Amino acid sequence: MNPVPGSRPPTVLESFNVAFEGIIHVLRTERNMRIHFVAAGVVLMAALAVDVSRIELIVLLLSIAFVLMAEMVNTAIEATVDMASTTFDPAAKIAKDIAAGAVLVAAVNALAVGYLVLSGQVADRSNDFLDRLSRTPAELTLVALVIVVALVIALKALSGRGTPLRGGWPSGHAAVAFAAWMAVTLTLDGSEHRFLVSSLAFIMALLVAQTRVESGVHSTLEVVTGGTLGAIVVFAIFQFFAA
Repeated sequence: MNPVPGSRPPTVLESFNVAFEGIIHVLRTERNMRIHFVAAGVVLMAALAVDVSRIELIVLLLSIAFVLMAEMVNTAIEATVDMASTTFDPAAKIAKDIAAGAVLVAAVNALAVGYLVLSGQVADRSNDFLDRLSRTPAELTLVALVIVVALVIALKALSGRGTPLRGGWPSGHAAVAFAAWMAVTLTLDGSEHRFLVSSLAFIMALLVAQTRVESGVHSTLEVVTGGTLGAIVVFAIFQFFAA
């Protein structure tokens, strides 16, 4: 975000806000971006189900990010070309076609990566499906938090209220805070310090939610909805995938 001459430079929070607003705009206006988001969620869930390795998970995340970034760049190029050209221009068509081709290359690459990573796992372990529904706590927590953040962004895009880091429904801060509390609680199952650590994590999550309401950024309903969403999503993922 470039500051207007004579004005103060944007804060770090404002810069992040602008970036998230760009993501939400693409989600609201581009059908293909919504399809990519859904596909990414399905692939991540499938990766958990077939117990991929850490390196394979990294490759999948990079491929997903590559597709999403290509779609966003394509949308930006289309908007720029439409703004610059009021009539049909062969050069403008070429620019749009090339940008769309970049998205296609990224999507085909992601499809190939997904097939190479997941197909062998499914074929080799189809007879012991229940045994492979397990992940290490760190990897499972990472994927759960990514899914929570994606759901928050999608819901804010659908509701059209507030910005990703300020206001709107549901509260992203509360969702992540309570998701982290639930992940800590479930990860420490069987530990003698589980109650103490879980209680401290819950108190910190409550403090995060309370500050969002007290500062006037969110309403109580938005905070409660975000916290409930984060906790339920993490709980469901751990119950389904943790051994």
